Amino acid sequence: MNQAQPRSAAAGASRGSMPDTDQSGGSPADRLHALVLGQLDEDQAQDLVTIPLAGKSSIADHMVIASGRSTRQVAAMAQKLAEKIKHGGFGNARIEGLPAADWVLIDAGDVVVHLFRPEVRTFYNLERMWAFGDDKAGAA
Repeated sequence: MNQAQPRSAAAGASRGSMPDTDQSGGSPADRLHALVLGQLDEDQAQDLVTIPLAGKSSIADHMVIASGRSTRQVAAMAQKLAEKIKHGGFGNARIEGLPAADWVLIDAGDVVVHLFRPEVRTFYNLERMWAFGDDKAGAA
């Protein structure tokens, strides 16, 4: 069973590299996923988690969840990520929630990105909703 994969800064794509050129020759979804992780790492996103959805859901192949320290950082990360996706040749990503920037959704097709302020992320707890968070509820 695939589990959510927390990402540290060291685990993401290396800084300054072109993450959209996957050295393993992966699928376009994998190259887009690497680009997203690299950009979020560069923008100092916090608590980065990636959830593999391939074969589990038709909405996307990957879901990425990350936090920013403030609404300003969340908005800036979303705008830079959408621009990087476009310049990487993956088309225009749709962005929802940008004016308030408490929770911003970036739909890039094969990769869906949720950017949160920490308090909002804790409230909605998407990792648990997708059954990839702590399994304490199942132990009772």
